[in-house]
Amino acid sequence: CLTFFWFQDTQDAPLFGEEDENNQTKRSKMRHPLVSFFHLFFRTSAILVYLFCDILSGRFVVCMVTIILLLSCDFWTVKNVSGRLLVGLRWWNQVDENGKSHWVFESKKTGSKNTTSSAESRVFWLGLLVCPIFWILFVFSTVFSFNIKWLVVVILGLVLQWANLYGYVRCKVGGKSNLRNMAKNYLGVQILKRAMTQPESL
Repeated sequence: CLTFFWFQDTQDAPLFGEEDENNQTKRSKMRHPLVSFFHLFFRTSAILVYLFCDILSGRFVVCMVTIILLLSCDFWTVKNVSGRLLVGLRWWNQVDENGKSHWVFESKKTGSKNTTSSAESRVFWLGLLVCPIFWILFVFSTVFSFNIKWLVVVILGLVLQWANLYGYVRCKVGGKSNLRNMAKNYLGVQILKRAMTQPESL
């Protein structure tokens, strides 16, 4: 089966704190507080259960099942709910009539009336970026401590959260060339801002 990638780019969904200055006041309010809460709840709960498993329950099976359930709920919530409502992005896989697999990365159409909230965008990207870092650390700590029984759980946590991160970054920036261009543009803007804010030396 061949895999194709479809992209629909937009400028309406802010990324990593990017926002429209003219609408900053209107977009700073939380429009979906419950969605924002559960966007962070499942993934942070999975991390906390893993860290405090010995305190919460001495049984490995109970902790493992709890973490897997939380990770599964997090993956479904982020992929199907919070990404669409908080930042106007979504991704999925579909198979056509010929049996070919298509990965679709979609973003909100330009000119849409329902602009995204900058506050919700920060919550979304912060949770999406920070939590996978914890699972990377858990993988290394599990390997170096020879705690093999937890290895499957931490790898599952890393894979599920990395999949959502990769999918939404591809939704926003498109192909790899766009990702490199975005990084260069961001660094250029930051350098320009610093140069403009530095006091003139006499």
